Amino acid sequence: MADFMVLSEYDFHLFDLDGTLVDADWSYTRSVFDRVGDRLGRRFSDREAYVLWHGLGGARADTLRDLGIDPDRFWPAFHAVEDPAARAASTFLHDDAARLLDRLAESTAPAGLVTHCQRFLADPVLDRLDLHDRFDAIVCCTDDTGWKPDPDPLRLAMREMGVSAATDRGYYAGDGESDVGAAWNAGLDAVHVERVGHADRGRCVLGDRRVDSFDELW
Repeated sequence: MADFMVLSEYDFHLFDLDGTLVDADWSYTRSVFDRVGDRLGRRFSDREAYVLWHGLGGARADTLRDLGIDPDRFWPAFHAVEDPAARAASTFLHDDAARLLDRLAESTAPAGLVTHCQRFLADPVLDRLDLHDRFDAIVCCTDDTGWKPDPDPLRLAMREMGVSAATDRGYYAGDGESDVGAAWNAGLDAVHVERVGHADRGRCVLGDRRVDSFDELW
């Protein structure tokens, strides 16, 4: 694992969105799981909602199955109750992420976004936080693009940015194990930003660089 990174040495930059650059207020998360619970006929505890929202248990499909919930029932219910306007209003940009994006704006190296957040939710968030123009490519994962840790969504973003892991040096930064896996599978350096703490996560996530804040990258 590298002890440091020099951002200027990279030809391009890729990021996850939720939990990495932005987060939602807990009150919104709690309300979503209350409404999902009503649809599924079971209540989610605060801990269950927190773990699923942040992906603390690893792959969310596995976490859901461990809770006795069919992922094929959960996700349609989850997306049906999400309110794009309410989510955007409750979402904030992390201060360290804002400083990093300001720093990258001074560079000619392209930056991209690859997120599991669906387009109907991501666009209002990006609009409200004035982030659309910060990225040269925005990929919202679908069954067609594949889901992290599959590298295909990252490769799609790289094609849109006009770069390649074969000829250009890049990294992908995210807050989850699937982000690290996607980076490595795509031939990129992996940056893990720990937003919740190792104790709360219950494990350490490896990466080429592990930070608690993007301020540690320079």
